[in-house]
Amino acid sequence: MQVRILGCSGGIGGTLQTTSMLVDNDILIDAGTGVTELTLSELEQIDHVFLTHAHVDHIAALPLIVDTVGPIRKQPLTVHCLPEVQQNLKDHIFNWKIWPDFGEIPSKQNPSLRWEPVELGQTVDMGGRKFTTLPANHVVPAVGYWLDSAQASFVFTGDTTTNDALWKVVNKIQALQSCGLRTSAPKTCAPKTRSAFARYPRHIAGATPRATTATS
Repeated sequence: MQVRILGCSGGIGGTLQTTSMLVDNDILIDAGTGVTELTLSELEQIDHVFLTHAHVDHIAALPLIVDTVGPIRKQPLTVHCLPEVQQNLKDHIFNWKIWPDFGEIPSKQNPSLRWEPVELGQTVDMGGRKFTTLPANHVVPAVGYWLDSAQASFVFTGDTTTNDALWKVVNKIQALQSCGLRTSAPKTCAPKTRSAFARYPRHIAGATPRATTATS
């Protein structure tokens, strides 16, 4: 299992792209603007998207993906997310006002987009590649993901701040090779600015990750 980082920023400009990771060639974790790094052929191969939460820097490209490749795919794009995330996206994005509801295009019986709700702690087996939702501490319903290929594991925390529940799970993972932490406010920011920025949207900021580690 290979993980390719397409974007990991909270904003855009220059070389910056917002959060998205490509797993092998058929799965996305989040669908930020980093997805624009992919070719049309690569986009067409994506069968599943696992969303951490509904903030725009993590879902910005999702409406465009399904619009672009939906008509040329034989199967719907499946989006895995918390029920609250699904409802937010259906209410505020795929609502026929901001964007068409591709869960009904070309028809409800044969849609371009299919939703697959997940719960905290649930494992989804993708042909031997296991995706398990992890607790996140954010301002909206959110999760992280533990990817397990049976040979090695990778954890993506998603957007979170201090989160003992997360680290208690992570510390028990065998063969954990790496852990991706979504942080905000670089170390170049003044300490007071960095701290305030992290507290409001509940992000880890700059030099705070060590303080979030909990022993199991």
